[in-house]
Amino acid sequence: MTDDRYRRQHQRRLSYMPWLYARLKPAHRAWAEAWQRALQNELMALETVHIGAHCFIAPEANLFAEPGRDIVIGDYSQIAADVFLHGPVRLGAHVSINHGVSMDGGAAGIRIGDHTRIAARCTVYAFNHGLSPDALVRAQPVTSQGIDIGCDVWIGAGVGIVDGVRIGDGAVVGMGAVVTRDVPEGTIVAGNPARPIGRREPDKR
Repeated sequence: MTDDRYRRQHQRRLSYMPWLYARLKPAHRAWAEAWQRALQNELMALETVHIGAHCFIAPEANLFAEPGRDIVIGDYSQIAADVFLHGPVRLGAHVSINHGVSMDGGAAGIRIGDHTRIAARCTVYAFNHGLSPDALVRAQPVTSQGIDIGCDVWIGAGVGIVDGVRIGDGAVVGMGAVVTRDVPEGTIVAGNPARPIGRREPDKR
């Protein structure tokens, strides 16, 4: 296998497992950093995207940020392949967005705190349509309250989060849950609609 073919395969691997980027051996780090620098500079030139230091963004990710709908990505954050982000979205430092996640900030925006992990195929939409029976759905007014996800939160695969929700620091949302109301800090929720099933408690051993 030629070096070019191996490198392309390695790039695809990083796109779907971006946590491997921080663990690259020195032999790979030089080309990987140059590759990421070029991709990120082009993205920032084309969209209203602000990218911190030591980030990874898969080339297969789709980031769209018109003026006034900025996307801000904190240091050491990672965005995997097949992610769709439409601003306004603000990610803290060390945030991981895994493959296939879809987020739209509506008018009020999505804010995600430091060290939070969003697993694959989650949907986070900071807007909603009206439900009046007197008009077609497509003609309904759109509202936006925004979504806040705290620091050190773990969102399991396939979770849906609706507009207006606040998820506190240290919370955990189980796989496949639909979050329709606020989640207090340190609370573990699961189900549809998501309900508390436990707490993250300090290890007392």
